[in-house]
Amino acid sequence: MRAQAIEKLTIPELIACYRSRDLSPVEVIDHCLARIATLNPRFNAVVTVTADTARSAALQAERRWRSGEDTPPLLGIPFTVKDTLPTAGVRTTFGSPLFATFVPTEDGAAVQAAKQAGAILIGKTNTPTLGWIAATHNKLFGATCNPWRLDVTPGGSSGGAAVAALAGFAPLNIGTDGGGSLRIPAAFTGTVGFKATYGRVPAFPTGPNWALSHIGSMARTTADVAAALDVLAVPDDRDPYCLPTKSSSFAQAIAHPPSGLKVLFCPDFGFTEAVDPEIVTICRAAAQSLQQLGHHVSEGVPAWSSPMVHWQTLFVAGAAARLGPFVAERGGKIDDKLRELIAEGAHQPPDAYYRAWIGKNDWWQEARTTWQDYDLVASPVTTCSPFALGLDTPGHVAGRPVSFYGWMPFTAPFNLTGQPAISVPAGMTSAGLPVGLQLVGRRFADDLVLAVAADYERARPWAGQTPPGLMQA
Repeated sequence: MRAQAIEKLTIPELIACYRSRDLSPVEVIDHCLARIATLNPRFNAVVTVTADTARSAALQAERRWRSGEDTPPLLGIPFTVKDTLPTAGVRTTFGSPLFATFVPTEDGAAVQAAKQAGAILIGKTNTPTLGWIAATHNKLFGATCNPWRLDVTPGGSSGGAAVAALAGFAPLNIGTDGGGSLRIPAAFTGTVGFKATYGRVPAFPTGPNWALSHIGSMARTTADVAAALDVLAVPDDRDPYCLPTKSSSFAQAIAHPPSGLKVLFCPDFGFTEAVDPEIVTICRAAAQSLQQLGHHVSEGVPAWSSPMVHWQTLFVAGAAARLGPFVAERGGKIDDKLRELIAEGAHQPPDAYYRAWIGKNDWWQEARTTWQDYDLVASPVTTCSPFALGLDTPGHVAGRPVSFYGWMPFTAPFNLTGQPAISVPAGMTSAGLPVGLQLVGRRFADDLVLAVAADYERARPWAGQTPPGLMQA
């Protein structure tokens, strides 16, 4: 029998309950929809609810479980999808009034893979327009609030997905990460956000930042993101850059943690504009705890030049390509600062994108030597704590002004390199707000990153903590 509330069960635990008939998909879907109805008005994490189709799919899943037939791996598991990813027959707005009534005719690759694995879509989650900032608010739906404190952001751009995970709306929440958009909201909410190796999860259709954007998931535990990756990491011919299926299971990998790894903890990357000392202290302690798990932890600052100019050039060029045509006639529906970035992208020299592409490859020649000496690099996820709701960026960190994207130096570089990176909870600030620890592995070492994260989670369990915004749920 289950000993926990439904919303606290992991995907493997839910599947076990279905198998033993302690729970049914109908019960679970009804429970998740009830939580959304009760809590979502407080947080504004889910912007479209698919209750009718979800209940219908739950009935079908229940019949399949009772029939004893072979069942797909996520049969009856609820999931949400970030509103930048298309869902067939379900409104997909990209967080913008420009697309307020757009209804796609086909699913994105990750959505299709989840459905083929038997998972049940229950809603779309909030996002800034096309994921342009690492906070979650837009002109169509407004802001998503952080359950730890309702007046601060949950981060972004997959902020709605992070809150859906934390609030127990669904155990699986699919999002995207173009510069930290899974890992930053995970750090700000005390959840798990994993960006697998670029191409591990097929990206179709390609967004405005195809060279940067990774598809991934957010959940309360590493076990959930590992179970999700097993079904999302399926090749899709629509994505010419996707990787072949890995022969081993990510969910099985986390049951066999490695030991004796060499880990480098970086309090900054040398080009960091400013970091809150409290964040560094918390992350240093979290990284040092890996020694108790049998790893060798060193501390240092790598001699890397800054890759941020390459990242921003690629990012704004993508925004200009996607939204530029709308500026002249419908610019009022686009955020003011985003319009500035679109103009910046549109007025770049003709070879700027090419030079940024070459620049990112050159930067990798600097960075890759670090992973020749170390198995993992650990760092803070963010330079600061969750900042005020409605702001695009913190503006200042540790009393120093930072550039618009300058507070994201720990996450954006690994969108350029395509390496696997995860955010796991590191602790809480003195103000009671979560802090995330990032673990970054070599390309294709997704199973290693997940296995170390899961072992860390067992040593420092976090999923039982309840934010003030959920205390009465």
